This record gives sequence, structure tokens and C-alpha cells, in this order.
Amino acid sequence: MPVPIAKHGNRLRCLPNRRSPPKLLSIILLILVSVCLIGIYMNGQKISYFFRPLWDKPPAPFRRLPHYYAENVSMEHLCKLHGWSKRSQPRRIFDAIIFSNELDLLEIRWHELNPFVTKFIILESNTTFTGIPKPLFFASNRTRFAFAKEKIVHGVFPGKIASPGSHEDPFVLESHQRGEMNGLIRSAGISSGDLLIMSDTDEIPSPNTMKLLQWCDGLPPIMHLELRHYMYSFEFPVDYSSWRASVHIYSPLTQYRHSRQTDVIFSEAGWHCSFCFRSLEEFVLKMTGYSHADRVKTSDFLNHDRIQKIICKGDDLFDMLPEEYSFKELIKKMGSIPHSASAVHLPAYLLENADRFRFLLPGGCVRNRDLTSL
Repeated sequence: MPVPIAKHGNRLRCLPNRRSPPKLLSIILLILVSVCLIGIYMNGQKISYFFRPLWDKPPAPFRRLPHYYAENVSMEHLCKLHGWSKRSQPRRIFDAIIFSNELDLLEIRWHELNPFVTKFIILESNTTFTGIPKPLFFASNRTRFAFAKEKIVHGVFPGKIASPGSHEDPFVLESHQRGEMNGLIRSAGISSGDLLIMSDTDEIPSPNTMKLLQWCDGLPPIMHLELRHYMYSFEFPVDYSSWRASVHIYSPLTQYRHSRQTDVIFSEAGWHCSFCFRSLEEFVLKMTGYSHADRVKTSDFLNHDRIQKIICKGDDLFDMLPEEYSFKELIKKMGSIPHSASAVHLPAYLLENADRFRFLLPGGCVRNRDLTSL
């Protein structure tokens, strides 16, 4: 094609060829833009978490209280090491939990805490936080907890079934259920000066922590419990990042919450075993029913074979990056959780009944396919 020529004074110059972009280039650009948009939609959370150190700041650090404990050391001496004093009689302790379907962990929890707890307060709902109908798992398995029947205060929260296509915030229903707990706690006969534990079922204070809470005077009025965090079982220790469990010297102003309430945290206070279920169906119920159910991006996330593979590898169920505030910590925690062969310093009831709870111990990652209860 001839190049246009324009006369400019006594000189000739070439005019640019003003062609439109080739169709192939336009198609390629359109495909690239579409792929980028899909990638952002499917992995936006991962991208956001990766750059979190750039856009977010960590919360104020806790003031960590040392935890002193060893066998055969007197309680008077242990209280003194913490700057506290020994009581003349044990303090009454009330354990209050929101319950969904964690029957195995509930059995372990209550056996560990039974020697120290005056009342076990448990509130369950007939729906998940996302509005999915579910059985009252505790009510239908109550005989399993007959060992503590005189101590149990059980309540049922009438959940709200989500209508098709609704986009109600599951955190709102969760907040309402936790608010309902306040009335149940009062009905259990708690009094000012008693100690109240606020935690989820899978956040278990250790017996040595409970002894100190029961026998020592001078405790802070509110303190969080630093729990060692495990994922899927005690084979996969993550870190000591679990802090939401808290203990309170009860007063009429005490309100049941599962959020930060003080800057004080008691070190090495127990265990937090997340997604520690016996069956794959229980995993699915938790993934679709808890407040972070929006992390289930596609139906493939709920595939039993996928879940089983992830459990045994120690990978993330939701294909997410760690929620960290520094690139150093984020990079350190990326990838699978390392396996641990240690079963030392775990709940005594778990080890005493290791045959029944093999799935919670090292080497027991294979799960049942169907929902089962003992």
C-alpha cells in the first residue's frame, strides 16, 4: 500500500499510516483482561492477604502474663509465683460455650474441666449462623454427657432459616446467639466474684490453668487465654495465635463476647483445635455454616476427596494465605502445616481414650465419610 506523502514548503514528508489495531491484538487484549478479572474474583482474598502488610496494621500487642506450673509444686507457691495469693476455698467456675456440632471435642473438654467447673452452660441453635437448618446435636446426644448431667445448663436459640437468595450477614445471627447467652448464664445461678469462662467448644483451657483460676486470688478481672492453635488434629500445631477465649471475675455488668476485651493475656493456657472433626460431613457442615462461609468459593471446596487430601497434607481448606501483618511471618507460614509426631502435653482424657479419638492424634488423618456419633 503506498505511503501518503504531503508537501511541506519545498520538502516532502511521509504521513503516518493511521491503521486501526489488528483484530487479533484486540482479541488477545480482551482475553487477558477477562483472565485478570476472573483471577482477581477467584483469588482476590489471597491477593489482599498477601499485601496485607502494606495496607493493614497489627492490633496493639497483649501484655502477656507468665504461666508457672510444674507437678508436685504446692498451689500456695504457684499462686505466689504469679503475684497472687492462695484462697482458703476454691472459687466457683462457670464454663459457657456456643455449640454447633463438635461432639467429640465437647466430650474431651468437659472431661478435662469437670473437676473444676460448677456449671457447664451450653447454648445451641437449630440453624447454622448462615441460616441452614441443622439438628440439635447436643440435645440428641445428651446421654453421652451423663457424667456431668447435674452440672449442665442447656439452652436452645431459635435460629433463622435463610430464604433462597438472601444475603443476610451470618455475623449478625452469631452476635444475637452470643447475646442470648447472657440470660442463660444468669439462670445458671452465677454470682458476683465467680469466674466465668467465655470460649468456643474447641478452645479448651488446660487443667493446670483451671487449678490456678480456681485457687488463686488477685487475678485480673478479665484476661484472655493464650491457647496453642492446632488444625484438623493435634498432629498439626500451627502457633500460639489463639486469644479469643477469656476468663472474667463475674459482675452484673459482665457481657458474653468472643472478641478482644482487655490487653492482658495468660500464657500457655490450653489448646484450640480448629476443624477437628471425625467425619467429612462434619467438615462440610462447619464450612457452610460458620460465619466465614463466604470462603467457600465453589462447590468443589466441599468435595469429600478434596477435603480428605487437604487434611492429611495440612493444607488450607479454603486455599487462603495466612492472615499476617508482616511479610516475614506471612512467608514463614505459607504452605502446608508441618506434621508433628508429639502427643505430649495434650488433654489427658484424649490420651486415655486414644482408640476412640485416633483421628485427633498423629497418624490419624483419614476421616469417616459419613456423619457419625458415639
